[in-house]
Amino acid sequence: MRQEIRQEGRGECDDKELVAGALRGQGKAFHELVDRHAGRLMGLATVLVGNAADAEDVVQETLAGAFAGLSGFRGESSVKTWLTRILIRQAAGWMRKRGRRRDAMARVGEGVRAAGPGGEAAADARMDVATALAGLSAEHRDVMVLRELEGLSYEEMAAALGVPRGTVESRLFRARRAMQELLEGYFEELSKPGQAGRRGGGTGHE
Repeated sequence: MRQEIRQEGRGECDDKELVAGALRGQGKAFHELVDRHAGRLMGLATVLVGNAADAEDVVQETLAGAFAGLSGFRGESSVKTWLTRILIRQAAGWMRKRGRRRDAMARVGEGVRAAGPGGEAAADARMDVATALAGLSAEHRDVMVLRELEGLSYEEMAAALGVPRGTVESRLFRARRAMQELLEGYFEELSKPGQAGRRGGGTGHE
C-alpha cells in the first residue's frame, strides 16, 4: 500500500513533507508541489522575462531543475524560497543565453499586464509600473519584484538571491528610489502635449 504522505489529522501536507515524499519516490507528492507553486512561478517568470510564452519555458526548466535537485534541498529555507531562487537563476540564464534586453513596453509591459487582473485603470497602473521596472538594473528589478509583487520577507529574498540581508535592504532602497525617479520622468513625458493620447494605443511608448 502506498505510504500516506499526509499527516494524520491534517487536511494537507506542508511543502517540506511533500519534498520528503517525492524523495521517497512518491510521484504524487511532487505533482502536488507543482500544483501549489506553478501559478505563482508563472506570474513571477512572466514579469522577469517579459512574456507568457517564454515564461512557460522558464517555469518548465525551473520545475525540472527542482526535481533533479530534490536531494539538495536541506530545508533551511522554505520550498517557496527554494523554488524562487531556482526560477531567478533560470530566468537570468534565459536572458543571457539569448542576449535579449527587454523593451520597456513590448516585453516587460506585457509581462506585468499578464501577471494581474483588473480593468482599464488597473491595466494602466500596471503599465506605469512596467515602464519603470524595465528601466531598472537586473539586481534592482529582482528585489522590487520579489518584495512588491511576490511579498517575500527580507530573509526570504536574501535566501532566494543568495546574498546577505543587508545587501537586499540596500538594493531595495536604491531600487525604490530609482523607481520613483523613473515614474516621475515617465509622467512628465506623458503630460507633454501630444503624448496623453498615446497611452491607450499600447504602441506609443518607446
